[in-house]
Amino acid sequence: MSPDAVAPPPLRLSVLDRSRIREGGDAAGALRDTVALAREAEALGYHRFWVSEHHGVPGVAGSAPTVLAAAVAAATSSIRVGTGGVMLPNHQPLVVAEQFGVLESLFPGRIDMGVGRSVGFTDGVRRALGRGKEDAGDFAAQLDELLGWFRGAPSAHPGVRALPAEGLRVPPFVLATGGGAGIAAAAGLPLVIGDLRDRPKLLAAVDRYRAGFRPSAWAPEPYVVVAGTVAVAGTEEEAARLLLPEAWAMAYARTHGAFPPLAPPEAVAARSMTAREREYYEAGLRGHVHGTEERVRAALERVVAETGADELLVTTSTYDRAALRDSFRRLARLAGLRPPSGGEAG
Repeated sequence: MSPDAVAPPPLRLSVLDRSRIREGGDAAGALRDTVALAREAEALGYHRFWVSEHHGVPGVAGSAPTVLAAAVAAATSSIRVGTGGVMLPNHQPLVVAEQFGVLESLFPGRIDMGVGRSVGFTDGVRRALGRGKEDAGDFAAQLDELLGWFRGAPSAHPGVRALPAEGLRVPPFVLATGGGAGIAAAAGLPLVIGDLRDRPKLLAAVDRYRAGFRPSAWAPEPYVVVAGTVAVAGTEEEAARLLLPEAWAMAYARTHGAFPPLAPPEAVAARSMTAREREYYEAGLRGHVHGTEERVRAALERVVAETGADELLVTTSTYDRAALRDSFRRLARLAGLRPPSGGEAG
């Protein structure tokens, strides 16, 4: 690099926590763990802390992301706080705009509005929400209506205003798994996409997004947030153990239709699995970024080189919360994150 060259800005690292319940624990404990992890992420210098939306899932406590985001924002002071995401087909856009308007009014300049197009996990949950799978097909129109409430644009509801959202700027993000990348591009919004396990599919979606991006009032150029599991530990074996609880929970959900609380890794390793469970379990262990700090640094450098990511959103869940916090501390260290001014990582 020449002396006059401008160095690229450091890669942003952020956290998404799903408020996973552990065996022997409860939802209240999982939610408090989320808030505690947000404080730690802030002290370590992470850029954002997001929470997710799941309905009727026994292993996940985070069913009301805007409520949980308010608790996280109140417990922190500088880290950006948001949702990854609010599933827009489950809600009326007016209500979503109002909720984020309240959040931005209470915590100005710190709120992100991540929205996705998924509907309920099961037929029963979708019926309880008054939604069907077909509602995901209206996502582009719902997104346009949501953004319109912030602009105060004319709507199909004369005389109705989204207060206090109208006139506020809450950065919107679109969560996508493939097709949603085109919607984000057409709307001119930042894209959040994963996961790291299917790299060719991920790269193809990112390419489509960049090729089709239309600058907007929200984003003048493409912005890509790549999401995935990253586990860092003192040894390769310890890092691999962090992956076991979530891999088993996903395998169980795929084969039994119910998402369980996270089990201890030693209990997972000792389980007798059916052939189908084993197939899903082993698939769930493949492709994640995990290992020692040196190995993870090299792997993340490859991710950024391949995707051109502007930001990485770490979505790791595991049974051992102390090991999870240690993983985030190691990741912050290898990435060269710095605590906010006056802050000190514990």
